[in-house]
Amino acid sequence: MIGTHYVYWLLFALMMIGLYVVISHGNLLKKLIGLTLFQVGVFLFFISIGKVDGGSAPIVSDDVETYSHPLPQVLILTAIVVGVATLAVGLGLAVRIFETYGTVEEEDVLERDTTP
Repeated sequence: MIGTHYVYWLLFALMMIGLYVVISHGNLLKKLIGLTLFQVGVFLFFISIGKVDGGSAPIVSDDVETYSHPLPQVLILTAIVVGVATLAVGLGLAVRIFETYGTVEEEDVLERDTTP
C-alpha cells in the first residue's frame, strides 16, 4: 500500500516542509515561502485525488465509459488565484514592515515595536 501511494507521501512531505518553515523561521519572507510550499502541497494533493484511473475529460463521447470529475481542478484554479493574491498582500506587508523597521525578522520587529 505504501508503495502504490508514493505520490501522497511526497505531497505530505512537501506540506510538512512548508509547515516547518512557517513555524521555525522568524524571517517574514521565509514564512511566506513556507506558506506557499504548504499551499502547493495541498493543491497537488487535491488534484491527485481527483484523478480517476482510465478516466477521460468530461466530454460526452460514445467510446468513453469513465469520466474524471472536473470539480477538483476547478476548485484548485480558484485556490491558486486566491493563493497568489494572498502572497502578493503578504509581500506588500513585508515591504512596508522593512521600510518602517529596517528588517523583516519577526523578533527584531517586535523588539523595536515594544521599546519606547
